[in-house]
Amino acid sequence: MDRISQLPDDLLVKMLSFVPTQVAVSTSILSKRWNCLWMWLPNLDYSSRFCCGEGSAGLWEFINKNLPLHRAPVIESLRLDLISRNPLFNPEDIKRWVEIAVSHSVRELNITYDSDNGNIFPSSFYTCKSLVDVPSTVCLPSLKTLELESVAYPNQESLQRLLSICPVLEELSMHYDGEHDKLSLYIGHDLVLEGYVIDAPSLKYLKLDDQNNMVHYSDIKSMPKLYEAYVDFFSHDLKSFIGSVTSVKRLTICSQDDVYGDGLVFNQLEHLTLCVCKNDSLKLLGQFLKDSPNLRVLDIGVIEGHWIDECGEMVRWNQPSPVPQCLLSSLQILNWSRYFGRPQERDIAVYILKNACA
Repeated sequence: MDRISQLPDDLLVKMLSFVPTQVAVSTSILSKRWNCLWMWLPNLDYSSRFCCGEGSAGLWEFINKNLPLHRAPVIESLRLDLISRNPLFNPEDIKRWVEIAVSHSVRELNITYDSDNGNIFPSSFYTCKSLVDVPSTVCLPSLKTLELESVAYPNQESLQRLLSICPVLEELSMHYDGEHDKLSLYIGHDLVLEGYVIDAPSLKYLKLDDQNNMVHYSDIKSMPKLYEAYVDFFSHDLKSFIGSVTSVKRLTICSQDDVYGDGLVFNQLEHLTLCVCKNDSLKLLGQFLKDSPNLRVLDIGVIEGHWIDECGEMVRWNQPSPVPQCLLSSLQILNWSRYFGRPQERDIAVYILKNACA
């Protein structure tokens, strides 16, 4: 027996890892000692350029024959270079190959596939725990319906990143268990959608940034445990939303609508931040003062990313009468940034300071 064949298996496998996968597989004909060593390779590269001129047919046969025989418990990387449009590379075959890789705890998966049919991933791929990196350039250009069941996100931006790669998404359904109490949702101005539903009775924090200027519906269920809400509407019916957040203690709001209707009381609201980037924004102030009997802190200004027309004509605010309960008993702090001293602004400041409790 030659001296190389007497080396330990792990050393021989390491040696094979330095040559193309096809060459490593071909060593199985050297002797019985080499028959199965290639099956333990941690890195597999199946590419047409290593198929000795046999083209797509040779590559397809090579993968189909050898990949199912692999024995390594962990595949560090699998590369499938299937750039040819040869019909031999059909989605079902690729699904099967990916499933084999997932069963071997694949850590890195690189697939080049030129076809109009992009459905090449088995269901096991979407729950694979071994993949270590997903590129930021992923796009789901045809996805119209997405249902998320008890999905845990590492941070509040993760869901937004997911939605940003679904340009034609029409239906989104999210179901959370009791462990999820925060939700941030941004709806871009160019997103084509019919509407959305939020049914999250255990939610404690909600950030809803709806900048979509197309007609769409929203169905937002009651959130009795909600502690804090950030709401930014470009063109939206405030009435359809505001009744769902009456339990909040902290509310930041910017809305096209200047009123939201009667009959609502924000008994728990202690801190209100009102964005006044629109000329008629201050019309909401009177209503919130009237409906928030325990308000302690009032911030008036412009939230980050918004701008105000300093020379614009402001719409006269709806001065509440009688004097709201919060001014008589609870309001302690008034912060007003971007105050320009316009007549309407002076009227509001004088009214609050005159009637606020000492």
